[in-house]
Amino acid sequence: MKLKLILALACCLGFAPAHAQTDISKDFGDYRVYYSVFNSSFITPEIAALYGLTRGSNRALVNISLIRTSADGDSLGLPAQVSGTARNLIMQNTPLNFVEIDEGDVTYYLASFRFDDQDPLHFDIEVNHEDTRVPHKLSFTRTLYAD
Repeated sequence: MKLKLILALACCLGFAPAHAQTDISKDFGDYRVYYSVFNSSFITPEIAALYGLTRGSNRALVNISLIRTSADGDSLGLPAQVSGTARNLIMQNTPLNFVEIDEGDVTYYLASFRFDDQDPLHFDIEVNHEDTRVPHKLSFTRTLYAD
């Protein structure tokens, strides 16, 4: 429950006071993908150990959640297949290895990665769900700052 609250806040607030983060989701028909990137120091060492995530002053997390939207209300995070890469200014790609976090009524995905202070990173993410024929693709750029 504690991690669910933390990650919900991460999606809503963006954890990016040093830069404006206006986009936190992208719509794909009846589906919406929420995404956020935040420094790993935001999660406790206990939570990191529980999910096998690496913390550090130069480590961050990408958080991805897929929901189904409808007139009756939105679903909670749905199971999906998530993959992606982070690319720096000199075009070095870092594969993102997402860990599924299944909390019963909600599922989301986290990937830990290393970054250089103030280096803009371009993220390319694919989210696939059993009801989709082609992956939902999204791209965004974030600049991170070391703790």
